[in-house]
Amino acid sequence: MTTPAPRTRARVPVGVDTTRPSIARVYDYSLGGKDNYDADRAAYEQILQVAPRQGDVSRMNRRWLHRVVRYLAGPAAVDQFLDIGAGLPTVANTHEVAQQDRPEARVVYVDNDPVCNAHGRVLLEQNDHTFFVAGDLLEDGTLLSNRSVMQYFDHDRPIAVIVCGLLHHIEDELNPAAVMREYVDQMPPGSYLAISHFWDPADEDPELHTRARQAERAFVEMGLGSGWFRTREQIREFFGGLALIPPAPLEPPGLVELDDWWPMGPWPLTRCWEQRLMLGGVAYKPDPAHEPVPLRARRG
Repeated sequence: MTTPAPRTRARVPVGVDTTRPSIARVYDYSLGGKDNYDADRAAYEQILQVAPRQGDVSRMNRRWLHRVVRYLAGPAAVDQFLDIGAGLPTVANTHEVAQQDRPEARVVYVDNDPVCNAHGRVLLEQNDHTFFVAGDLLEDGTLLSNRSVMQYFDHDRPIAVIVCGLLHHIEDELNPAAVMREYVDQMPPGSYLAISHFWDPADEDPELHTRARQAERAFVEMGLGSGWFRTREQIREFFGGLALIPPAPLEPPGLVELDDWWPMGPWPLTRCWEQRLMLGGVAYKPDPAHEPVPLRARRG
């Protein structure tokens, strides 16, 4: 059996250092972006040697984010969004999707990489409802007590907290499950928490488990220095005890492969194994006055 990659410490963002690969820039490159350098492209090519269709995973993750935001801004009527680990701006960002359905929606992006912050502020200069704040998921007291973040929100109304493709870059020793429990405790009633994460199927699928271990080594040892694949139970812990909402009409609540969450219809192509190694879910913090809005079949 393939052994897990070593649990090295979480990496400090590389910022303007172009000689070291950056998580944000590698992700940008995987999406076909231009804000990346030789070190980022070299790291990504190392990952592709083991997971040749990892670019499909990046695009799938982006599609999932868009569907989640459309649900939250639309049927769920959320108008406050905190996007943590936002990365470099790309096509159809969270605020663009949310404000299509809810023009008054406020979106705060947070990232700990100064390059991401600089790019984000330039992008958002003309948007009065969207802000980019320097901060870190792991900072003391959480971002939900950070004045630079919370000055833009009404503390007494629901907030959608989005942690898309970030937690698998957080080292176990930093106890990300405890970190997320603190976020859940501070979220106002009626809030939602959305998480996507690399998945190790373990006993659920021994063949995919082996693939996950190989992909993890490609990320941690050959590519970025982080990118850990966790089991369904470990990912579930990041929701801090909140109840997950059903991922699609007539489906039971739970974590699912990303393309199964509120699908737009049957996917015409068979998923590659790389796409199957990521799970996502959305959870609701109870509000005595309201129930979570169920997902409905989409038109068109």
